[in-house]
Amino acid sequence: MRKYRKRNPFTESDKEVMWDRWRKGDSLHAIARLLGATHTSVRRHLAVNGGIQPPPRQRSRLALTLSEREEISRGIATGHSIRSISRVLGRAPSNISRELHCNGGRQNYRACQADQVTST
Repeated sequence: MRKYRKRNPFTESDKEVMWDRWRKGDSLHAIARLLGATHTSVRRHLAVNGGIQPPPRQRSRLALTLSEREEISRGIATGHSIRSISRVLGRAPSNISRELHCNGGRQNYRACQADQVTST
């Protein structure tokens, strides 16, 4: 029976170290030893971005904020309609409806969980 190594994705701090060492000119083998990984996994991570560190992700200004999601959650808990919640937030009713549909519906909607899902 063949043993396979368990996949261990790099943490954010590992990625920072990897990109820093890559910029300084360290070899793939040296970076891999430092991170306790194989050089092929380091190469694969670097190659996906063409060897250039991607800019940090930023949430779109059009995306719902955590405070807006909490307002949706409070509105649902008090029995308000989607249209009345959308008026309070100044958003389209379709945005509120989509938010609820994608994150558990009226019965199971949780603002923090919905925000965590979108920020990953």
